[in-house]
Formats: sequence, structure tokens, C-alpha cells
Amino acid sequence: MSTGGTTRRASFSRHLVRPVPVGNLVGAALAYYYASLTMAEKLARAFPLFKSLGVVACVLATLAGGGMLLRRLRVLRGLERGDLSPSSENLARAAVEATSAADATFVKSLMMWLGSTVVLGVLVSTVGGVGWRAGMGVACLGLLFGPITALLVHCMVTLRARQVVLWLSELGLSHSQIVSAMPRRAQIRVRLVLFTAIAVVTPAVLSSNLASALAEHAYEAVLATPEPQQAQRVQELRMEALTSGGALCLLVFGLALTTAYLGGTLVGRPIRQLADEARRIADGNLATPRLIPAEDEVWGVSAAFAMMRAHLADVLSQLQRAGAQISATTEEILATSGRYEAGAAEQASSLDETSATTEELARSARQIAENAGSVAEIAQRTLGAAQGGQGSAEAFLASMSRMRNDNQAIASAVTRLNKRVQQIGKIVEFINGVADKSDLLALNAELEGTKAGEVGRGFSLVAAEMRRLAENVLESTKEIEGLIEEVREASRAAVAATEGGVRATETGTSLAQQVSESLKQILDLAGQTSDAVRSISLATQQQQTGTDQLADTMADILRITQQSLNATKQVSTANGDLLVLALDLRNVVERFQISQPPPRSEG
Repeated sequence: MSTGGTTRRASFSRHLVRPVPVGNLVGAALAYYYASLTMAEKLARAFPLFKSLGVVACVLATLAGGGMLLRRLRVLRGLERGDLSPSSENLARAAVEATSAADATFVKSLMMWLGSTVVLGVLVSTVGGVGWRAGMGVACLGLLFGPITALLVHCMVTLRARQVVLWLSELGLSHSQIVSAMPRRAQIRVRLVLFTAIAVVTPAVLSSNLASALAEHAYEAVLATPEPQQAQRVQELRMEALTSGGALCLLVFGLALTTAYLGGTLVGRPIRQLADEARRIADGNLATPRLIPAEDEVWGVSAAFAMMRAHLADVLSQLQRAGAQISATTEEILATSGRYEAGAAEQASSLDETSATTEELARSARQIAENAGSVAEIAQRTLGAAQGGQGSAEAFLASMSRMRNDNQAIASAVTRLNKRVQQIGKIVEFINGVADKSDLLALNAELEGTKAGEVGRGFSLVAAEMRRLAENVLESTKEIEGLIEEVREASRAAVAATEGGVRATETGTSLAQQVSESLKQILDLAGQTSDAVRSISLATQQQQTGTDQLADTMADILRITQQSLNATKQVSTANGDLLVLALDLRNVVERFQISQPPPRSEG
């Protein structure tokens, strides 16, 4: 806080207590003046005692009143000394103490006046020996000056309590906390009646008593004056009464007027400030909230006004934010609507093209469905052809198996024949050897027959024939060997051909098996193709139905898009109107200033 704020914080309690001695001293001075005019002769020799006791009583009452008031301000003094932290709770309790100090001061000041004057009257009457009537006159001073003095102190303390409340708000006590902490009592009627009674009755009674006392004093003085000097004495007493009594009456009425002024200020200042606040709010200035302390019903009005102003500021702040947000949002919506309108137009054009494309797709789907039916028929025929090919392949495979078996039998027969030919060759070789030996024997026999002469001629002839026979056999065996060799060559060729046939039949059998397996796979694939083609045909028919529905749906979408485009144009127009209204709302709400920092409140 600033230095001024620290000084104020340190003088809270003294600021509230200071009117107590001031008001009581003013009342005591008037009471002494009044007593000196009305009771000086009645008190006679006890008047000095009255003055001394009066001063002592005034000092003691003033000190006692200030002390009792300070004891009531415990939280406020704790904040001044730093014993208590300036929390919201402590500040609120200090505000309650400050606002209730005025009523407590009024009651205590009145009680001290009554008590001190009664004690003073008793002392004067007993110690001073002036009698009980003079003592009652002294005691009545409390009834004459106590209420108006207590009322003066009450008004000054109330005005200072309002300043203390404002200073507490500067320490961190919010307006809402002050409103909730300070009581709202319906006592203004009682206060006004009491105020009027005190401010009117006290001067009237004082004037009446003063006039009676001065008249009695003048009457006694005139009677005590010799008759020739009575007229002059009356003029002197009249001037004395006018000067002394008039001055006292002026002072008493001045005190009453001062009290009336302060009382009017207590009621009028908050109402005037409320009127100023109302005019300021009407001008649109909500940026400097002010707390207007008051009492009773006026405080209720001030508190309600403060709450209304806070709520109004919140509402207007929300309206400002909402207006700005509505304006910005409306501008965005307007821009978005423009973009959406352009997009809707493009979408409508695209949907028109899409609708035409969808119709073309529907025609293509119908053609595909027809072609899919034809393909299904072809796939069925392919399946039948594959089944027939598989049967032929199986028959071919059986023929090749039989051919392989036959070739294997031929190969076995040729092998056996080759073995027999080899045996025949061995036999021919044996015959050939026998023929060679026979030829050699026949030659030897012929030679021996020639040697024998005539006797051996026959033997020679037989030997010659045997030799020719052996030669013929040799030639025959040679021919047989040639034939055997040819048979061998033919057998080898037959064996080679048979082995080639066997290999060829095995290869053919393997190929036939592969063809049969391939035909089985073709048959399976043809079956799957047929099933797939049927599925495709069914799906194509469903696609044709769906494509027809899609074409109808695209037509509906195109129609709805056209309607949406028209609605978007209407929305754009409405958004333009809304933008104008939002700008008008923002212009109206911006008349109210609610974002400036609040200035320092006045007392």
C-alpha cells in the first residue's frame, strides 16, 4: 500500500474515537454555560465545586467513552498493530465493528451523561449543601444535553465509520463481502423519529428553561432594586438576558442545526451518491464501481444497487463478449455460407454429372448382366466339354497301357527268339565243324581209295560223294550262318524297336496321365469357373438392381442438393441480417464501459 494507505490503516480506531471527546466537550461546554446562567445563584458557594467536579466528570466520561469504544474495536486494532492478518474474514469483522460503533457510542454517551450528571448532582447536593432541588437541577443537565450530545457524536462516528469501511475495501475487502458482512436493519423510521425528537425537543426545552430562569432572575433582581431605579434595572437585565441568553440559545440551536445537518447528510449523501451512480450507469459507465456505505433501509438500497450494478456489469460483460462472439461467428458463418453456397453449386453440378454417369453405369450393368448370362452358358458348355475330354483321356490312357503291355510282350518274345537263334548258331557251328572233319575224312578216304586202285575206287567214289556232301553242308551252314546273322540283326533291330516302342508307350502313358490330370484340373477349374460365373451373374443382377437404386438415389440427392442450395442462399441472406443485428447489439453494448480499472472510492 501507499504511505497514505498505511497512515490511514494505522489511524482507523483513532479516526473513529476522535468524535467522542470532541462532541462531549462541546456538550459539556454548553452545559456549563447553561448552568452558569441558570443555576449560579441556586448553587451559590457550591458552584466552584460544581465546576471542579464537572471538569473531572467530563474528563473521566470522555476517557471512559473512548476506552470502551476502543475495546469494541478489537479486530480493527489488531489489524492496525499487525497482530491479525488482513484476511477477508478479519476485514469483514472489522467492517462490522466500524458500522456498529456509532450505535454503541450513542448509547454509551447517553448513559455516561445521565450517570455523570446524576453523580454530580448527588455530590453537589450532599457535599455542597445546596439542597436536593439544586442537585436535581444538576442531574437534569444530563437529560437536556445528553441526548443531543450523544446524537452529535453518533452522527460524526457514523460518517467516519463509512470512511473506514471504504478504506477497508481498499485493503482487499470486496464489495460483495462488505454487502454480506454489514447488517441491513429496518430502523430508519425509528432513527428519524428519535432524531427529530432530540433535535426539536432539546432546543425547545433549553430555551424554555433558560427563559424561565432568566425571567425569575430578572424578577428577583427588579424586586431587589429600589423603585426609582427599577426601570433602568429592567433595561439592564433585558440587555443581559438578550446577550447571554441569546448567545446560549444561538449555540444550542447551532448545535441542533449541526446535528440536523449531519443527520441529513447521513441520509442524503448516500441517496445523492446513488442518484449519481444511477446517472453514471444510465450514461453507460460501469467501469468504476463505487461502494456507497449507509445504514438501515438506505444501506439495503445501496447494497441492492451495488449487487445490481455488479450483476449488470457481469451481464453486460457477457453481452459484450457474446456480441463480439456473435459478430465474429456471424461473419464466419456468412463467409462459410458463401463458401458452402459455392460448394453446393459445384456439388449440384457434380451430382448432375454423377447422376448421368450413374444412369450410364446402370445401362452398363444391365449389359454386363446379359453378358454374364452368356458367359455362364459358355462356362457350362466348357464344363461339359472338359468332362468329355477327361473321359477320352482316360480311354487313351487305358489304350496306351495295353500297348505298353503288348510291346513289353513282343520284346520278351524277340529276346527269347534271339536266344534260340544263338542256340541254332552254336548248332550250325557244330555242324560246320563236323562237316569240316567229314570233308577231311572224305578227302583222306578218297586218297586212300585212289591208292587202293580199283578196289578202292568205289570207296573213293563214296568218299568223293561224302566230300561233296560235306562241302554242301559247309555251304549250307554258311548260308545258315548268314541267315542267322540276318536273324540276329533283325532281332537286335526288333529288340531296339520294341524297346523304343516300350519307351514311347511309357512316355505316351506318362503324357496321357498328365493330360488326364490336366483335364481333371481343367474340369475342376471349369466347375469353379461355372460356379464363379453363376455367382458373377447373380452379383451382376444384384449390381444391376443396386445400380438402378443408386441412379434413383442420385436423382433424389440431386433434388435435395438443389433444395439445399436454395436453403443455403436463404441462410446467407439470414446471416447477413443476423450480422447487421449483431453489429447493432455490439454498438449498443459498447456504450457501457465495464473494463476500466476502478478508481479510488470517495468517502
